[in-house]
Order: sequence, then C-alpha cells, then structure tokens
Amino acid sequence: MARRGGQRFEITPEILLKAYACGIFPMAERAEDEGVFWIDPNERGIIPLDGFHVPASLKKTLRRGTFEFRVDSAFAAVIDGCAEPAPGRRQTWINADIRRLTLALHALGYAHSVETWADGELVGGLYGVSLGGAFFGESMFSRRTDASKVALVHLWARLVAGGYKLLDTQFITSHLERFGAIEISRAEYHERLREAIAVEDATFYPPAFDAEAGGGTSELLLQSLSQMS
Repeated sequence: MARRGGQRFEITPEILLKAYACGIFPMAERAEDEGVFWIDPNERGIIPLDGFHVPASLKKTLRRGTFEFRVDSAFAAVIDGCAEPAPGRRQTWINADIRRLTLALHALGYAHSVETWADGELVGGLYGVSLGGAFFGESMFSRRTDASKVALVHLWARLVAGGYKLLDTQFITSHLERFGAIEISRAEYHERLREAIAVEDATFYPPAFDAEAGGGTSELLLQSLSQMS
C-alpha cells in the first residue's frame, strides 16, 4: 500500500515497474509498517560496469572455489535472508508489501537473485529488479565471510556478459565503494537510466552463465576479471 493525498492505494507490480523506470524505488521504515514510501534521491549510487573493482583478497577467495553460485533457485529465501537481522542492521526496510511485490516481479521475470551456496546451504546472496539493460540492486545478505561479496562479483560478470548498461545500487556505502561504487546526480542518473532501459537485447541469462548449468562458476568469474584487466 502507498498513500496519495492522505488516502491509501494498492501498489501493483505494473505500478512498481513504472516507478523503477522513472528512477523511483520503494522502501519502508521497518518490517511492521503497513505501507511504503517512494525514494528519488538527489544523489544516486551506481557501480559503473566498466569500472568494477575486486579486492585482491576476494580474488583469492574465488580461486579457492569455496562457493557455488546459483540464480533464481531460492528467490524467496534470498529476500528473507536480506530481511533478517545482521550486525549493524537491527531493522529491515523489507515489509510485507515489498516482499509481496518483489515476489510478483520475480514471477513475471523482472526480479532475480544471485545466490551463494556452500555445503548444500544458502549462505549469502542478493536480489534486484531488471528492466532492459538496467539492474536495480535491492539488498544482499551474508551468513559466511565474503558470501555476499562474491555474489556481487557474480552479478557484475553476469550483467557484463548479458549486455547491461547500468548497475544501480541506490545509495553507496563504504562496502560498495570498495567495488567502485560512485554517486552521480539525479539528472545524470535519469539520463543513464533512459539509455539503459532502451536496450532491447540485454539478458540476465547469457549463455556462459546458463542458469540450468548452476548459474556460473568461480572460474567464469576469474575469466571475466582477467578480460577486464
């Protein structure tokens, strides 16, 4: 639910997609909130796909092959993982409305998860919304060291291989800055967004990262990194 002129109205997946296309995204103050509010910040966080940086320590983690990567195999579990309490985050902005709408977008093919697995368990991951050549990263979580970080590396490599033009992080944090995240003005963001959404041939399932083949491997990520060096 959202408010317009003091009255509540039902948000549909179609309304949510239009909001993303206009550069607006939903949030809630806490999980118990009954509605959402819309955000269109003056400064927007993005990670330039051609400026992605992977710390040397994380490359070592990838070389060890500790984690298995999957996509869209446990989407609801990833949302719930992102909503659970974590160090430095006691409250979540993912309330029932946002969860319902995001699950609906996933069912329609507009929302995706990148999942990190180890020993048969989901140990980290991220999810976001995809429109044209734009990917709107929503949230990530980690239950093991580096599990969300390697998921972000996988996302980047998949987006590059799939022909995407924009990776939106909404805001930036010191964590994201390590990967090359920057802030740009609202006007510049909207221009980049228009160009990215207009891309018609972007795919979240590029052949090298076939979801049915397990979503990709550490070797694929290392190859992608070497090609960008």
